[in-house]
Amino acid sequence: MGAVAILSGLLTEILIPAAAVVGIAFALVQWLLVSKVKLSPEDSANSKDGVSDYLIEEEEGLNDHNVVVKCAEIQSAISEAGATSFLFTEYQYVGIFMVAFAVLIFLFLGSVEGFSTKAQPCTYSKDTYCKPALANAGFSTISFLLGATTSLVSGFLGMKIATYANARTTLEARKGVGKAFIIAFRSGAVMGFLLAANGLLVLYIAINLFKLYYGDDWEGIFESITGYGLGGSSMALFGRVGGGIYTKAADVGADLVGKVERNIPEDDPRNPAVIADNVGDNVGDIAGMGSDLFGSYAESSCAALVVASISSFGVNHDFTAMCYPLLISSMGIIVCLITTLFATDFFEIKAVKEIEPALKWQLIISTALMTVGIAIISWIALPSTFTIFSFGDQKQVKNWELFFCVAIGLWAGLVIGFVTEYYTSNAYSPVQDVADSCRTGAATNVIFGLALGYKSVIIPIFAIAISIFVSFSLAAMYGIAVAALGMLSTIATGLAIDAYGPISDNAGGIAEMAGMSHRIRERTDALDAAGNTTAAIGKGFAIGSAALVSLALFGAFVSRAAISTVDVLTPKVFIGLIVGAMLPYWFSAMTMKSVGSAALKMVEEVRRQFNTIPGLMDGSTRPDYATCVKISTDASIKEMIPPGALVMLTPLIVGTFFGVETLSGVLAGSLVSGVQIAISASNTGGAWDNAKKYIEAGASDHARSLGPKGSDPHKAAVIGDTIGDPLKDTSGPSLNILIKLMAVESLVFAPFFATHGGLLFKIF
Repeated sequence: MGAVAILSGLLTEILIPAAAVVGIAFALVQWLLVSKVKLSPEDSANSKDGVSDYLIEEEEGLNDHNVVVKCAEIQSAISEAGATSFLFTEYQYVGIFMVAFAVLIFLFLGSVEGFSTKAQPCTYSKDTYCKPALANAGFSTISFLLGATTSLVSGFLGMKIATYANARTTLEARKGVGKAFIIAFRSGAVMGFLLAANGLLVLYIAINLFKLYYGDDWEGIFESITGYGLGGSSMALFGRVGGGIYTKAADVGADLVGKVERNIPEDDPRNPAVIADNVGDNVGDIAGMGSDLFGSYAESSCAALVVASISSFGVNHDFTAMCYPLLISSMGIIVCLITTLFATDFFEIKAVKEIEPALKWQLIISTALMTVGIAIISWIALPSTFTIFSFGDQKQVKNWELFFCVAIGLWAGLVIGFVTEYYTSNAYSPVQDVADSCRTGAATNVIFGLALGYKSVIIPIFAIAISIFVSFSLAAMYGIAVAALGMLSTIATGLAIDAYGPISDNAGGIAEMAGMSHRIRERTDALDAAGNTTAAIGKGFAIGSAALVSLALFGAFVSRAAISTVDVLTPKVFIGLIVGAMLPYWFSAMTMKSVGSAALKMVEEVRRQFNTIPGLMDGSTRPDYATCVKISTDASIKEMIPPGALVMLTPLIVGTFFGVETLSGVLAGSLVSGVQIAISASNTGGAWDNAKKYIEAGASDHARSLGPKGSDPHKAAVIGDTIGDPLKDTSGPSLNILIKLMAVESLVFAPFFATHGGLLFKIF
């Protein structure tokens, strides 16, 4: 059987929570550093390096106290009136769903053995007895609620930090682009580390508490832990869809009337939708993204644990080897901590052109360091050889093979990140070609953008395919689960880079609204353009990891539901396959139409205000921001329910009425088509956005020949950007949740479907 792991169980019990606590402590230190930038003029005038010291000649006699006060007011409007009130409203609705679904989990899983409290023979070794199905129902429900709550808290904390940091980034931009970058990046790091550490800590505590009841029944513990991933992802779905509809309704409304019709700048305070647009950046890109990546992380951990519980780790009760997925995440926190210091402490950014390379280096450094980290963990935490359960067979695996599985997931993530960057950054030819196509109008811009999106799918799909083939060949489904974990192991850095984008975007908006000089706006625009690309990279990571996670969950589901093979040629499976492939289209149609109808209301309201409020265009009257915020809030709350219901109800309906074979077809179909649409939608939208920014910045002769703002090519680019908004921020990123969520839900309900499913086929 090979030797036991070098790392003792006791040390494992100490190391995992210690890494999580270090992550939380590091996040708090970064937050304290951000809070040193004062938002009240009294504090800043008294501080040593305060406003009065460094405004010098840069602001040409601008009254600095007024600027600080104005920035504080705008930040308060974005944070309190907009983002916080929206999230509280959203969480009320989501809370009702959470309780209802928890009851459903308990009833469905409890009914597997007719709510019996007697011990049952274990699935994989019939001579030993495991805890009753009722216990699984109760503990799955608890872990679902835990995952859901952690996901909501993650999103809320991220949003609070982002709205806390945006005006501070604006104020720091007066000292130079380097200072502003550090504040935006540190704030992103607060979110990244809090989320990674909280996810790990809560999961670890849950496992240990469940162990008190389950004892040696490890199969039962980790089966009930899957509820944690389901809770995390179901909240992420509502956060992503609701936040995405909110942000894009406001963005499209603000762009179409403000930029195209009235020819005023993007974040002009005269535009009534401008506060709603800035709020949207936080609730969609920060709270939604935070919940989404937390969901991916929770599910990949759960998938790895479930598959491992029926391997030799589970049978031999080798706690250290069992916790291998958690040890990888712990190492990830430490690696990301070191990586973050490269951006904030070891090197200083002095010029605009250094921003994007600094963010890219974050990805490269974290990946390189993490490769070493994985090698160490694989060496000390795993026995030299062990067996993994593989569709009815036992597969012998060596610890170095598992290292390759995690490493290939990690490097595939980097490849996806860089391909995404190539197709969405305006530093490269694909986006420049899209910008160039604007010379002949919006139609050619749309054609070029769609072609770019479809083309950008090719390499990421090959990267995912190679990682699946290698990791499955080496360690069956467990290999795929840890490959997904490898891709997400540097989640703290990925999230820091991702959150940096919306914070910089807001900082630019605040600079515009506070009437700061053109030079400051140029700096925040440079930060934002880099953030746009990194946000696309973050989405690439999320989609790539979702493909691997859902495949691992699919494998765990097939094992749990006791299906030995999934035969595509049987009609039961094939109908599932074709319907599953259609679901991402149905879901995208719902979310796109929701953005369209909400944007329609927003455009009408913005036009109404411009036409009926006297003095709005000359800036002597303030617009009614609150009405636009309300339109976005109401639309997103109402419109997030149908797509959410589609995703949550499909596995339940298919599993109950058509059985596990058809459901396995649906999962495979939605995975295959969902990944393609998600990557192309996200990249198309990102490319259109950056093509518009390329023309606006006018940094090269080619870009200047297409501009300036207000020219016909610029107007065509704005239309492309507007079409791309729901693609890159609503439909695209929500699809990765669709494929993960259906897989994890099927896994949680697998015992019920295996026992009572397929009612229609039983009747006929």
